[in-house]
Amino acid sequence: MKVAGFTFVRNAVKYDYPVLASIRSILPLCDEVIVSVGDSDDGTLALIQSIDSPKIKITHSVWDESLKEGGRILAVETDKAFAHVSPDADWCFYIQADEVVHEKDYPAIRAAMEKYKDDPKVQGLLFEYMHFFGSYDYIGDSRVWYKNEIRVIRNDKKISSYRDAQGFRREGEKLHVKPVDAHIYHYGWVKDPEAQARKLNNSFTLYNGANDEKMKKRVNISEFDYGEVDSLEVFKGTHPAVMQSRIDEKNWKFEHDISRKKFGFKDSILYWIEKRTGKRLFDYRNYKKI
Repeated sequence: MKVAGFTFVRNAVKYDYPVLASIRSILPLCDEVIVSVGDSDDGTLALIQSIDSPKIKITHSVWDESLKEGGRILAVETDKAFAHVSPDADWCFYIQADEVVHEKDYPAIRAAMEKYKDDPKVQGLLFEYMHFFGSYDYIGDSRVWYKNEIRVIRNDKKISSYRDAQGFRREGEKLHVKPVDAHIYHYGWVKDPEAQARKLNNSFTLYNGANDEKMKKRVNISEFDYGEVDSLEVFKGTHPAVMQSRIDEKNWKFEHDISRKKFGFKDSILYWIEKRTGKRLFDYRNYKKI
């Protein structure tokens, strides 16, 4: 069985992405990892080159600024990286620059890839998500955060990234997937408030850069307010080992009263049901479980 990882990144230093941890977290599972480095102005290429592994294959990309509408540019860059995967790879492990895999989940991920390698009905593997918010001590537990997404797909070039690169489709159809007992640790909302503001200001352009009216109304923020969140819970597990140095360097404080909820009536009922049954009703699914 051959496994290829793939990802894309641009200006990781400027916007403080934990991309080194992301890539290193999938290296033990992969025979090669394609890293598509966009046209950056902050030393991102040197950062990726600092990873000491012969598995890393760096490609270069010039982003098409005309595709900044609804985040479509992110899917295009995902597909560019996917296109460089070796044709003899069986599975392809996609990871975004703010996502990390915990080493404790390696056995389950390997087992699932081995189990379904020769079953063509299984087009991908579905992971559960943990979305950290404010600090490394809290995770979002409301319906605002997507609960599952595909991160391992077959090396089938009829599969492509969907919308803003959250998931995948095959010729427009949802993939047939099997859940794997493993998590993706999402750290996109854990940064110094000033760094988070820089990232969000940039993200606004990725989703609205082609819309002159929206860009005119753009408001740059200098510091992100982590207090504006509907619901959090305390994280009681361990973080991936590759994240430890970043966690040790954390230089801001964030504390939250987890009893404080900001829900409307409908969302409070759905939240109550999910907490007691484990079922998320009326949830959007960009996949089909088989």
